[in-house]
Amino acid sequence: MTPPDPFPFRVQRLRRLAAALAFAVVGGLAAPGIAATLDTAACDAGAFATVLHAAPDSPTGASAYWLDRQLLQWPGQVAGDGSRFRLYHAADGGIAANVGSAVNGADGAVELKVSPGAVPTALAQRFRFIGDGVVLALASTDTARVPGLLRRQLLLVREDTAGNVLASTTLQSPGALDDVYAAAGSIDDLGVTIAADATGFRLWAPTARDVSLCLYDNGKSDAESREPMRFDPATGAWSLQLPADRTGSYYTYLVDVFVPGTGVVRNRVTDPYSVSLTTDSKRSYIADLDVPALKPAGWDDAPRPPLLAAQTDMVIYELHVRDFSRDDATVSDANRGKYRAFTETGSDGMRHLRALADAGLTDVHLLPVFDLATVPETGCVEPDVPAAAPDSDAQQAAVMAVAARDCFNWGYDPYHFNAPEGSFASDANDGAVRIREFRAMVQALHAAGLRVGMDVVYNHTTASGQVERSVLDRIVPGYYQRLDAHGKVTTSTCCDNTATEHRMMGKLMLDSAALWAKHYRIDSFRFDLMGHQPRGVMEQLQVRVDEAAGRHVNLIGEGWNFGEVANGARFVQASQLSLQGSGIGTFSDRARDAIRGGAGDKGAAMFTQGYVNGLHYAPNAVAASPAGDAEANSRDALLHAADLVRAGLAGTLADYVITDATGATIPMSQLDYKGQPAGYAAQPGEVVNYVENHDNQTLFDVNAFKLPADTSRDDRARVQVLALALNAFSQGVAYFHAGGELLRSKSLDRNSFDSGDWFNRIDWTGGDNHFGTGLPPAPDNRDSWPQMAPLLANGGIKPTARGIAFTRGAFEDLLRIRDSSTLFRLRTADDVAQRLRFHNTGPAQNALVIAGHLDGRSYPGAGFAEVLYLVNVSPRAQTLVIPEAAGKDYALHPVHAADTAADPRPREAARYDSASGRFLLPARTAMVYVIAANQSPLPPAGEG
Repeated sequence: MTPPDPFPFRVQRLRRLAAALAFAVVGGLAAPGIAATLDTAACDAGAFATVLHAAPDSPTGASAYWLDRQLLQWPGQVAGDGSRFRLYHAADGGIAANVGSAVNGADGAVELKVSPGAVPTALAQRFRFIGDGVVLALASTDTARVPGLLRRQLLLVREDTAGNVLASTTLQSPGALDDVYAAAGSIDDLGVTIAADATGFRLWAPTARDVSLCLYDNGKSDAESREPMRFDPATGAWSLQLPADRTGSYYTYLVDVFVPGTGVVRNRVTDPYSVSLTTDSKRSYIADLDVPALKPAGWDDAPRPPLLAAQTDMVIYELHVRDFSRDDATVSDANRGKYRAFTETGSDGMRHLRALADAGLTDVHLLPVFDLATVPETGCVEPDVPAAAPDSDAQQAAVMAVAARDCFNWGYDPYHFNAPEGSFASDANDGAVRIREFRAMVQALHAAGLRVGMDVVYNHTTASGQVERSVLDRIVPGYYQRLDAHGKVTTSTCCDNTATEHRMMGKLMLDSAALWAKHYRIDSFRFDLMGHQPRGVMEQLQVRVDEAAGRHVNLIGEGWNFGEVANGARFVQASQLSLQGSGIGTFSDRARDAIRGGAGDKGAAMFTQGYVNGLHYAPNAVAASPAGDAEANSRDALLHAADLVRAGLAGTLADYVITDATGATIPMSQLDYKGQPAGYAAQPGEVVNYVENHDNQTLFDVNAFKLPADTSRDDRARVQVLALALNAFSQGVAYFHAGGELLRSKSLDRNSFDSGDWFNRIDWTGGDNHFGTGLPPAPDNRDSWPQMAPLLANGGIKPTARGIAFTRGAFEDLLRIRDSSTLFRLRTADDVAQRLRFHNTGPAQNALVIAGHLDGRSYPGAGFAEVLYLVNVSPRAQTLVIPEAAGKDYALHPVHAADTAADPRPREAARYDSASGRFLLPARTAMVYVIAANQSPLPPAGEG
C-alpha cells in the first residue's frame, strides 16, 4: 500500500514564507536584547558540540548533594574544627582549588553555614542513600541566587581560617533543580505542539545559558533559520512559537551549557520529546500525530481487541520486528524485517500468529521499537555467511565482522523514547513514514485479534556525558542519569542508568508511555529492569496510560533487585518484593529456574538440570560424573524443585499454603528460593510466568545442554512441551518466547542481542529450527565453545520437521486448554486459595508427577465443575493414585480427546480408574482431565 503524499511541501513553503513575513511586520517573540535572526553556521557544523569557553581542568568529582534550594550535604566532611564552607562560582569555569592554597579563578562565593536542625523528613528519605556528613545551608537571602548559580561552574570548598583549601568537590544538583523548578512537572507541552497557524516548541533546560532552535526544510538541507528561545524562570523551560504549521520540517536545538570537565559548550541536540526523526536520528521531525496524513487508511475507525477481563487473561508472545519477517519468503522483499510485514496477511508469519490467536494467544509483545542507537537506519549490511560445519566458527566470524554495521540489534539501546525506530520503516529519511507504518503494524495485529505490547527501556540511555548520542545529559548535565557517590554515572543495568526518581526523568517516562498508549494504541507495556524505577512513579504511570488510552493498559516488567538501588537503598522499588498490591506484574524466576534448571548460561551451570530435563531421575553426563554435585542432583533437590514448580502453578503467591517436601504446611513466602521467598505476589496478576525469553539460551538450547546426550529427538520435543505446559497451567500471566513452539534454537547463543539475523532466525514453516548452524558469536560464547561444539555436531539433537510440527500443535492445544476455562487464570489470591489444591505432595510423593486440582463450582467462566491437570516428567510411564478422585467421572479434556489433538498419548495411552482414583500417566506427557459442570459438588477445598 502506497500512502498518499502527506504534505504538499511546495505550497506549504509558500504559506510559511507569507506567514513569516506577516510575523516580522507584527513583531516576533524574541527575548528582549536578542536578535530576531541568528547565524545558522552552528546548525550546520560538522561537530555536534562546540566549546565556547574551555575549562578542561574543572573538577568533575561530585561527592556533595544539593538537597533542595537551601540545604546541601557533604558526606565524609564534618564541622566544628574551625573550618568554614563556601560555594564558589564562575560563569565560564576556571576555578582552581588546590589543597593548602586559596581558591582562585572564581567570580565569587556564597557563604554556607552548618544547618542547626535536622534535614526535613522528605529530604532525608529521598537522600537516605548518601553517607553521613555535614549539612550546610544557604542564607535565606541567598536562595534567590540559586537559579543563576545552577548555570555556572560550582565548587564546594572547606577552608581553614586563613582561607586555604582543606577539601573541595562539585555538587550533584538534581535535588535543587527539582525544588526550584517543581512547576516543570506540570508542563503539558514539552516537545512540539501544532496549531493551524502556529508551531510551538518547548525544551526543559534549566541550567542552560542560552537555547536556540535550528529549522530545516528536510532531513539533509542546510538550516533555513535559527531562532532564539525564551526562558521561563518558573519552570526552567525554554519556548518558542513560530508562525504557520511547520509540519514536515525538521529541527535541532543549540544548548549553551556549562559542562564540568569541559567548560561552556554549545551542544547541538535533538529533542528528547521527538515523535520522529530523520535518518539515524540526526534531526527531530515536526509533526502533529493527530493529522490524517500520519495515519494508515482506516486507522480512526479500526477495531481493536476488547479489554481483557483480568490481567491473568494475558497470554503473551514476545517477538522481534525484524525476526518476524526477515527470513519469511512469503513476505515481499521490500517489507521483510519491516513494520509493513505485519500488513501482509497471507504471509506464513501472519498465518502463524492468527493460528495462535485463534488458540488463545492474546498479546504480541514487541522487543524495543522506539528509536534505537546502534542499528544503521539506511545502508546496513548483511553478512555473507559461508556454508560450514554445524560446529564451525566460520559462521559467527562472518556475522561478527559486520555486527557494528548490520541490520540487527535487540534494541535495548534507547536513543529517543517517543519516536518509532527508523530501520523498521520503508523510508527512514522521511519522519512521517515510520509513524504511519508503525501504526499500520499495530492495526494489522489488532485485526488479527492480537493486542500489542511494547518492551520499553526507560532504565538507561545508550550514552551519557558529551557523547553525540547522549541527548539528555548534553541538555541538563548531571540530572537525568543516576550518579554514584563520586558523581559518576552508574551502569548496573549494563548501560548508563537513568534516574526516574528525579522529577523530570520520571515525567519523561510517564509522558512517553502515555504517548504510545494514546497515539499508537499500545495495549500493554513490558518494562526492562523495572526494579531500577520507583514503585510510586510506576503507579503514577499506570494512571497516566489508562487516562491516555481511555481504557486499562496492562503493565508488567522485570522486577530484579540489584545494583545501586537494591533492597530499597534509594527508594521503594518496582521490584518483585515491593510491588504487592500494585497490580503491576513482575517476571518470576522461581518456577523458571526449577522447571529448566536455573538461569546459568555458561560454564558448569549450563548442564545443571531442572524438573523437566532430568534432575535426579535422568542424570546427564556431568551430573553422573564423579565431579558432579551429588547434593544438587539428589532426590531432595528434585523434591524442592517440584515444590518450586507448584509455587509457580499457584501464582507465586506469598500467602498460598502448601505442604512442602518435608511435610510442613507453610505459606509460600516461607518456601526458600536461593535465600528469598518463593512466594512473593499479593495477587496472581502480579506475576509473569515464563520458561524462556530473548535473554539467555532458548529453551531448546537449554535442553540441549541439560538432557542426557542420548535423549531422542521425539523426547526432546516432549520435554519442550512439558515446560510450555507447566507455564500454561500456572496462575498469573503466561509469557512465551516467539518460536518456542517451533523448537527455536539460536545455535546455543547465550546472548544474541547483537548476533545478527543468522543466529536469531525463525522459520514459520517449521522446516528448520536452526540448531547446528555454527558456533555462536565469540564475544559472549567463546569460553563455552569446547562444550558447545560436540552438541552442535551431534546430528541426533537437531529436530525433524515432524518434531517441530508436533511441538507447534501441542502448544496450540495448551493455549486452547488455558483459554477454555478461567480456572487456569484465576482472578484473585482468594480464588487461588479456595480453588487450587495439589495432590501428591510431601516427603512420600512421586516427585516425577505434578497433580493440580481446580474447583470450578459457581466460578464465572470455569466451564467445568472440576479440572485436574497431571504432568509426568519421567521418561517412563507413572502410576498415581489420588484417593479424592475415586468415584468421580473424570474425562479427558475435549482438546485431548479430539481426533485433531497434536499429542495422541493422552487419548491412546492414559488411563483412569474411577473406582480407585488410579491414573496411568504416559511418559513425558502433560494432560488435563475434567468433570462437566453439572456434576456433584466437591468436598471443601484443601490440599490432598
